[in-house]
Amino acid sequence: MDSSSTSGALHSDPFVLDDSFARGLEGLYVPWKGASVPNPEIVELNEGLSTEFGFSTDVLAGRTVAEVLTGSRPPAQGTPLAQAYAGHQFGGFSPQLGDGRALLLGELLDSRGNRWDLHLKGSGPTPFSRGGDGKAVLGPVLREYLMGEAMHALGIPTTRALAALTTGESIRREGLQPGAVLARVASSHLRVGTFQFLAARGDYARLKTLADFAIERHDPDLSAVQDDRERYLAFLAAVIQRQAHLVAAWMHVGFIHGVMNTDNTTVSGETIDYGPCAFMDAYDPATVFSSIDSAGRYAFGNQPRIMMWNLARFGETLLPLVNPADPEKAIEPVNDLVMGFEQIFNDRWIDQMRRKLGWAEQRDDDAPLIGTLLELKQGSRVDHTRFYRALSDSLRGDDARLSDMTKGDTRWKAWLERWRVRVAQGHAEATAVANAMDAVNPMYVPRNHLVEESLSAASDHGDLAPFRELLSVLESPFQRRPGLDRFEEPAPATFGPYKTYCGT
Repeated sequence: MDSSSTSGALHSDPFVLDDSFARGLEGLYVPWKGASVPNPEIVELNEGLSTEFGFSTDVLAGRTVAEVLTGSRPPAQGTPLAQAYAGHQFGGFSPQLGDGRALLLGELLDSRGNRWDLHLKGSGPTPFSRGGDGKAVLGPVLREYLMGEAMHALGIPTTRALAALTTGESIRREGLQPGAVLARVASSHLRVGTFQFLAARGDYARLKTLADFAIERHDPDLSAVQDDRERYLAFLAAVIQRQAHLVAAWMHVGFIHGVMNTDNTTVSGETIDYGPCAFMDAYDPATVFSSIDSAGRYAFGNQPRIMMWNLARFGETLLPLVNPADPEKAIEPVNDLVMGFEQIFNDRWIDQMRRKLGWAEQRDDDAPLIGTLLELKQGSRVDHTRFYRALSDSLRGDDARLSDMTKGDTRWKAWLERWRVRVAQGHAEATAVANAMDAVNPMYVPRNHLVEESLSAASDHGDLAPFRELLSVLESPFQRRPGLDRFEEPAPATFGPYKTYCGT
């Protein structure tokens, strides 16, 4: 399958792109060109991120750049392509998925010399579209922009939006909606599903090439390890640690990915694909928002277990590399590493919980005390985000928010007394402890009702002001600012049950 000719590319766009994926991973992509669009326009530009790549706002403002970032014009340098991958989707394996409405334009270097994929979503059909139109609409594109920037500000590894663009088209979804494309960057788009694609075909020579490519990209120190067995086991261990730390970070801020398929699990440890994601208000491990997750497979509390399952599938792809002569003999060391996910996750999670609660040192009663807290939060339907800021307010002498949440419940009173004793054991001044807690407990997260409000204004009325205001708030999530009370509040009762959908 060949793409349209790229001979008409102009050299007035600023993107000097490398194409190491295209050069090094033959068999894992199809060269391709995005669909032509009538009127491409950048409607939201990430100026801070643009600066990191040496782009000025005026350089990115021209029509040629908009055409490149919608995929309708090939960049001056680079090899646009649609990536191939497989994946377990809700537990069922699909041997061929791939970029059904996306293009990898190439790779950028930032000001520090780090390599980033420049990737488009909504750029039109590809050979992997499976009957879809390959398009995206403005609401879901802005959702991913917003969520990626919010996660970045929270310190959580993530893909990031460079720009959101409209195409001048009307796309039929539920009615007609403005067509849009997201231009995003990631340290790579290599997924567990990328490895599964080759493993399922028994193409172990290319699988080895892929693994070495991924190691060079994400774990270059391992490239010097001469023994194949040790190198690939170390690579697996590195991916496991990154993903354990990632999911622990999700859990601390109440983030629910919603579609944790293996094709949405990166080897870089970055959060990717924000289709049906959402943030939890009232704490409940069973929380599910995704309309396609009727069984709750990807519920909030299941996320660590599901990630471990996904990593087991990744480990299976590496068996023939760890021991080419007898892959079954690789099962035990691979399984040992995968089973170690739980301890890595738990250690990371509980360490962060200590920081959230203002505890300076590790103690034997930490786990049971935290366990009791989670039970109380669930039973009282306490807001996951506001609760921790109420604790730090209490250390400063303001108990109003905490009292309102706990409502004089004697069980809460007993727990809070133990918590205060535990804080005091650190021998730090209360205000200093409260300030340290505020540095890890966000004041502002993407509240679902506010996200929907901003996306509806943009899609239905062409008004991006609510989106930009919310984005501005989320870019400084730990600093309480006057006049922003409504951004702290959970959804009102009138918001009703919330459902999310895979839009991008």
